[in-house]
Amino acid sequence: MTLLRDRDLAHAFDHASHTYDLLTGLNPGYRSDLLRSARRLRLPGDGAGLRVLDLGCGTGASTRALLRAAPCADITGVDASAGMLERATAKPWPERVRFLHLTAEEVATSGEGPFDAVFAAYLFRNVTDPDQVLASVRRLLRPGGRLAVHDYSLSGSAAHRALWTAVCRGLIIPAGTVTGDRALYHHLWRSVLAFDTAPAFTDRLARAGFTDVRATPVAGWQTGIVHTFLARNGSTAPAPRVG
Repeated sequence: MTLLRDRDLAHAFDHASHTYDLLTGLNPGYRSDLLRSARRLRLPGDGAGLRVLDLGCGTGASTRALLRAAPCADITGVDASAGMLERATAKPWPERVRFLHLTAEEVATSGEGPFDAVFAAYLFRNVTDPDQVLASVRRLLRPGGRLAVHDYSLSGSAAHRALWTAVCRGLIIPAGTVTGDRALYHHLWRSVLAFDTAPAFTDRLARAGFTDVRATPVAGWQTGIVHTFLARNGSTAPAPRVG
């Protein structure tokens, strides 16, 4: 089975949106790890006066983590899946949180930005051209702006690769099959195996022009499987203001 991409992947997320929160809630540490990664942005003053982009916000779990980490920031969540966004927007949010139906590639030309920080959770495995999206992120970030990427990115160890496959075959894919979303969760398994290892994605960020790049593993059973990648926009040119 090949990986899902673009419109096919968005449609798969649309279909899975009604059970997505339930299934992710069964993953120990899923929400606490998102919060830890959001806090690693270290936004000053609880985010007061700052604009933050949640790129690939899904049903809003990452948006909620950002809101807890920076309760005074203006947060914009974007996602390519209308179904996931419908679930996100149905939840209670303060006025400073808003959502837009856009792909990651469309955001840079949408008139949005600049942003002081970008948070991207479980996104880069799923885009067709991660280098293009990273270039878009740099255009959206102010000079020195902060980026946090939270994603499945294996350490490179054969043991972590085997553990991921065992969890997917024993738990994740069977659960997705029950909900009628086997193709999406099979994609999840294969996309992690095909994606950059943590050292490779760190190198990709540096090649894209980001500075102060580092990777930190999450705790618990996902150590060596999920990482937080932190970086800054190394651009020296001032980002244009929009609007």
